[in-house]
Amino acid sequence: MVACTINGTVAYSYFVMPVTLAPWHPGASVAQVSDDDPDIMVRTARPPDRTEVTGPLQTDVYDVWEPAPGRARGITVALVHGGFWRERYDRTHINPLAEALARDGFHVANLEYPRVGMPGGGWPGTGACVLARVEAAHLDTHLPDRVVVVGHSAGGHLALWLASDDHAPWLTGVVALAPAADLREVDRLGLSNHAARELIGATPEQAPDAWADADPARQRLTRPAIIVTGELDDIVPAAVVHSYVASRAADEPLRATVALGADHFDVIDPTTDAYLLVLAEVEELTLTTH
Repeated sequence: MVACTINGTVAYSYFVMPVTLAPWHPGASVAQVSDDDPDIMVRTARPPDRTEVTGPLQTDVYDVWEPAPGRARGITVALVHGGFWRERYDRTHINPLAEALARDGFHVANLEYPRVGMPGGGWPGTGACVLARVEAAHLDTHLPDRVVVVGHSAGGHLALWLASDDHAPWLTGVVALAPAADLREVDRLGLSNHAARELIGATPEQAPDAWADADPARQRLTRPAIIVTGELDDIVPAAVVHSYVASRAADEPLRATVALGADHFDVIDPTTDAYLLVLAEVEELTLTTH
């Protein structure tokens, strides 16, 4: 095991769909994140207001954006970035989302965590360190103690994991954007050159217990969760969310919506209509959950 230490309401219902997602056809092609990354992956944002170091590793850190005086909602949004759990992608590519959420009244903690090939990375280290980072933000006396985790792609997987099996029972809830929600389905589709196998370090047959421990689709959802996917997402296709939703019991606190016309990255791009949906869902979660 790897232990990480802790040192105005607007609705945009006109482009929200219910839990029925766009159909996925097994023969369809699945895009891979390549060197030709979209603009949002390299776009700059204003610097954070402060950076907190929580341990000895370079990934033991989170950046904080503060809302303008008089606009604070009293909610901390803890961001968990994506990148198929790989070292290449760090938290900086969601800085524009952090800046936008702060502008819209949230305190934002943009979390870093170790990815595959880094000290502490892989499973269970990646999960343990994300949990430690969220706990650190929760205990930060300069941040509101009501915390909503917003995770994208691989970070969406981690957000749903945090919301499962009472890993973080104090969470207000999570919003998972284009999440790699069902690891076995991610593996079945071979997404990003079998990135899920890299995370676990083995196949499902070789390490069934590790896969079950890492997979929110094999755990009970214990905190409220909202899934937002892009209608045109071909990086984490609809089959992954379909499979996760189908695995839920009727009494589990889950809702799923689709941003029409949006792709995998539009849901983290504050210049798109999809951002308005994300903002509305975060707001809805904070208004209905205590």
